[in-house]
Amino acid sequence: MGSYSVLKTNFSPMLHSQDGFSLPRLLSSLHSMKWKLNAVASAQDHNADEDNKNTGAMSSSQQRQEKLKVKRALRFSGEKPSTPILDTINHPKHTQNLSIEELEMLADEVREEVIYVVSNAGGHLGASIEVAELTVALHHVFSTPDDRIIWDVGHQAHPHKILTARTSRMLTIRQTNRLSGFPKWDESVHDAFGAGLEMAAGRDLLGKNNHAIVVISDRAMTTGQAYEALNNVSFLDSNLIIILNDNNQVSLPITTADGSPPPVGALSKALKRLQSSRKFQQLRQAPNATTEKVGGQAHEIVAKVDLYPGGMMINGLGACFFEELGLHYIGTVDGHNMEELVHIMKVVKAIPGQGTVLIHVITEKGKGYPPAEAALDKMHGVFKFKPYSGKLLMPKSSTLSYTQYFAESLIAEAERDDKIVAIHVAMEGGTGFNLFHKSFPDRFFDVEIAERDVVTFAAGLATKGLKPFCTIYTSFLQRVYYQLVHDVDLPKLPVRFAIDRARLVGADGPTHCNAFDTTLMASLPNMVVMAPSCERELMNMVATAATIDDRPSCFRYPRGNGIGSIIPPLNKGTPLEVGKGRVLEEGTRVAILGYGTIVQSCVAAARLLQRFGISATVADARFCKPLDGELIKQLAREHEVLLSVEEGSVGGFGSHVTHFLAINGLLDGNLKWRAMMLPDIYIDHGTQREQLEQAGLRSKHIATTILTLIGENKDII
Repeated sequence: MGSYSVLKTNFSPMLHSQDGFSLPRLLSSLHSMKWKLNAVASAQDHNADEDNKNTGAMSSSQQRQEKLKVKRALRFSGEKPSTPILDTINHPKHTQNLSIEELEMLADEVREEVIYVVSNAGGHLGASIEVAELTVALHHVFSTPDDRIIWDVGHQAHPHKILTARTSRMLTIRQTNRLSGFPKWDESVHDAFGAGLEMAAGRDLLGKNNHAIVVISDRAMTTGQAYEALNNVSFLDSNLIIILNDNNQVSLPITTADGSPPPVGALSKALKRLQSSRKFQQLRQAPNATTEKVGGQAHEIVAKVDLYPGGMMINGLGACFFEELGLHYIGTVDGHNMEELVHIMKVVKAIPGQGTVLIHVITEKGKGYPPAEAALDKMHGVFKFKPYSGKLLMPKSSTLSYTQYFAESLIAEAERDDKIVAIHVAMEGGTGFNLFHKSFPDRFFDVEIAERDVVTFAAGLATKGLKPFCTIYTSFLQRVYYQLVHDVDLPKLPVRFAIDRARLVGADGPTHCNAFDTTLMASLPNMVVMAPSCERELMNMVATAATIDDRPSCFRYPRGNGIGSIIPPLNKGTPLEVGKGRVLEEGTRVAILGYGTIVQSCVAAARLLQRFGISATVADARFCKPLDGELIKQLAREHEVLLSVEEGSVGGFGSHVTHFLAINGLLDGNLKWRAMMLPDIYIDHGTQREQLEQAGLRSKHIATTILTLIGENKDII
């Protein structure tokens, strides 16, 4: 019980004449309590099994929980679930008159509804059903939209949507012009802008007194911005409630070849030690038991005493990370115990001027749905599935995903070059690095959800002569521009960036808008920027990046499956000549220069034009930087029309080609030049086909653009 001596040493000076109240009796009580806690803990260790069997020794709350386990059997038949309580909830305030038992039943109904919806629509499941109780408790205690609940991890928000008057529309989720799969500010007044501390500070400036509640996962807590906000909390001194939703899982799918790995990082280990310590929980609760006997100012002083046990358990030095930053730590709390959640939230809500409170809630990802609980990835993100079994209804394909082709190609390179290392940000399964990890465990690094750190970490490895391949989703690459400039491109360090999900992604919508990477990366003076037109070209670009040792490089590839191109033997690609494209089809009148997998749409457009007697050359640029200047000059001089096509934002490949044409005088003659790219808007969720239709980037749009340029009737297509 060394922690008690730390407590006594740190608090003895504070508890005497400075407060006008000497507390020898309180310290004596705490000293006596030390032995009682030790005895209780030993007894619980010895009698745990017997206590679990003895329902007569349970509290009334525990007995109710046991009865409810027997009484409520969730049903996953595939039919619309019966939800008698949920059917009465037309506004979050309708939850506020429910009893604890009714709230527990409502949470189960919400869980059943989420499973029914996602089984029909696909999307994020495990993280949503884990917060059923937490979401019901939040809406029972707080009053949105006046109180603002911010879901830092947006794929947990399905229960929130259901409780905020969107139940009848949930089956339209992720469909064009229907509900988003994430909180969306313009979809509902109950969906809040995702910045809790800033909302609290704004509230204070406006003289309002509503509550701001942030729900953040233990994985998201490892991001740099989360730490920066925590650092700012005590300075602003705003009333803010942080729910640290700790499920001991990463928030992204990371199943490995051997199963689901534990989270990494010091914070994860500290939180796990904290929640597993029974003595810590007893020590936090015990001082309050003495206050009634001591009286006087004991409540105030014990409140101060109560802050310290958390710190001692987190780092053993008497300084709690959260509390040293000015937060009041409460935890750990069972995130599936409705009574406990409601009680704690009501207490925190009622405290005037409470400052920033962090409630450490423990949940289980996939809770309440056996297939999700058993799945290695907890059914994080899923296709449509059969609710009664959890079997995914995945579309069949004769080819692998681009992600898997990338991973297998990198393994082939690493087998021949022991300097190759793989780095990712909590996305081992999503990036295909699970296979690499199994093959090369000592050359594999997971830096958690810390994109800025991963870039600088990779740069550091490159200074030692290693060959880091840093894999990151393009939507997350947007967070790291400073590190790309200062730590990688400026010193010309040969870091290789494999940019996954680099195209329109369909149902995930604008929050995962993967359009900006080419514009971002090609603006850097020393960066080699590539994009493959098929899976074979992807493997060649992996091999190319492995040979580039004098500057950084990157290549983008999409979500989805390959087109069936011939795979190189043993998955070993052939290095390309840097800055050289290729001609796929020879034509005479018009030229289409594609960049990335949209080259396949360019080929299809040429076939359409051929039907009307229009001969088209199709070229695969391969490189945005450096451009193949000779190829572009040839296309411009030998064709009446030149068209560039990319599935990227304004400022990307087309802008670089335009600049090249202009400075080389190729626009001074009769060439008809156009650049096709994504429109300068955020394209909302829907199918990929619908998104491409909205963007005007399907093969028919390419052909129509050319017909317009040459004066033909575009309506013939």
